[in-house]
Amino acid sequence: MTRTVYVNGEYLPETEAKVSIFDRAFLMADGVYEVTSVLDGKLIDFDGHAKRLQRSLSELDIAAPCTMDELLDIHRELVKLNNIEEGMIYLQVTRGAPDDRDFVFPDPETTKPTLVLFTQNKPGLADSPAAKKGIKVISIDDIRWGRRDIKTVQLLYPSMGKMMAKKAGVDDAWMVEDGFVTEGTSNNAYFIKGNKIVTRALSNDILHGITRAAVLRFAAEAQMEVEERNFTIEEAQQADEAFITSASTFVMPVVEIDGVSLGEGVPGPRALRLREIYLDESRKAAV
Repeated sequence: MTRTVYVNGEYLPETEAKVSIFDRAFLMADGVYEVTSVLDGKLIDFDGHAKRLQRSLSELDIAAPCTMDELLDIHRELVKLNNIEEGMIYLQVTRGAPDDRDFVFPDPETTKPTLVLFTQNKPGLADSPAAKKGIKVISIDDIRWGRRDIKTVQLLYPSMGKMMAKKAGVDDAWMVEDGFVTEGTSNNAYFIKGNKIVTRALSNDILHGITRAAVLRFAAEAQMEVEERNFTIEEAQQADEAFITSASTFVMPVVEIDGVSLGEGVPGPRALRLREIYLDESRKAAV
């Protein structure tokens, strides 16, 4: 089935969608993106993703291509047109396509932002087999640029990290800078010791995860202690449990770090409970 996608004001078959070769995202990775999950045909945490998109655009001085209400309408229309019950919507905003390649930003009065959205149909997204067995991760050096809090399309190194993990026969990688874990290749990282969740504090060093914010709020409501600070791989290896969060994985248990099994080597009860709470509460609030 051919998907319907959205490109600069038009809903088109994916086979007819086109973006200029001069688009700044293609030439300079000059763009930002968001991924919003869909469960039961509704959008999960849309407001959080919309606010983070506005922040990313502001940090890079890219004009918003439309209002957030209009963006919500586009998301809903794509869900409807593509019959998405469980899946994701990818959104990308770039600085646009000037007449030629130049390092200098184009005049925003004559070069409008590019807005692209498409859906990914993922039946069984919430009932992931990986969540039942947990994932294994390795550690890699974090050599990304310094503004990881901006959700840009500069994803080459995270992609390379995924491939390092695949080559090592595991599922993902946690990145380490100056001896401390920053985050996963496409997710935030946590460990649990006793009744305490430890995760890196918000800064320019990590993405300010929308799922992260919700999960930490739910954890506090469930009487779990949350400590936001730097931590090492070795400290995480000695934990009772570990997990990651992202818009597409929700809460995903981690059962092995650099070859060291955590606990019994299976998903722990607290991570599984947090996943259950997150899915239940997010479904209730979905739009």
